[in-house]
Amino acid sequence: MTVLNEIGIGESLETSLKPVSRMDLIKYSGSSGDFNPIHTIDEEAKKAGLPGIIAHGMWTMGNLSKLFTPYYEEGFIRDYNIRFSGMVFLDDVLTLKAELVEKTEQILIFDVKAINQKQKDVVKGNLKFELY
Repeated sequence: MTVLNEIGIGESLETSLKPVSRMDLIKYSGSSGDFNPIHTIDEEAKKAGLPGIIAHGMWTMGNLSKLFTPYYEEGFIRDYNIRFSGMVFLDDVLTLKAELVEKTEQILIFDVKAINQKQKDVVKGNLKFELY
């Protein structure tokens, strides 16, 4: 396993998620309390002008932060800023990426993004990881 403290500027963390399922979004609705039907009911999404149900933006954001879960023995996420730049639909396959862009003794700053199978950014931003 990579030791986060040892990666250099320009190096990346990356993983891909399994295809987005309706059950993923139903479970997230329950855990987050966001029961907007555009996330779970096809007809309601279409009434709202969408081609189908879309994932919660915060579901995508939360998954992106999972890139850092293996490193919580080394530190923690100090700050996390993202911008939603596209919608995530059922069966989309997201690739999550974090590229180290700045490093001090205790702070690692990453550009982060989630891209879909069409190579379109759906979330992008930055994350500050503080080492213990």
